[in-house]
Amino acid sequence: MSCKDPKGAGDQPVSPTQAEDDRDQAAVLTHVLALHPTHLSLLDLVREVSAGATEFAESDRVERAVRDLVGAGLLHHASGLVVPTRAALRADALLEG
Repeated sequence: MSCKDPKGAGDQPVSPTQAEDDRDQAAVLTHVLALHPTHLSLLDLVREVSAGATEFAESDRVERAVRDLVGAGLLHHASGLVVPTRAALRADALLEG
């Protein structure tokens, strides 16, 4: 069973791992945007998004999502804090409006 690309890039199959990473990134970004302007530490974000799970796999999923969202220009991670970028805030405002 193959997943279709959720971004609409055609009929290219998306691996189950990529689909899971996309869901994790969406969850992290949604959480950070919902709490804005509150700033979260990475540890607090991991705790909140993973519902307090202490397994390495859960924290790693959130940390990878943050890393990928930083790379995409949607989050800043500096001084231990995770905050949305202006681009993420603007996109969120456009999608809500």
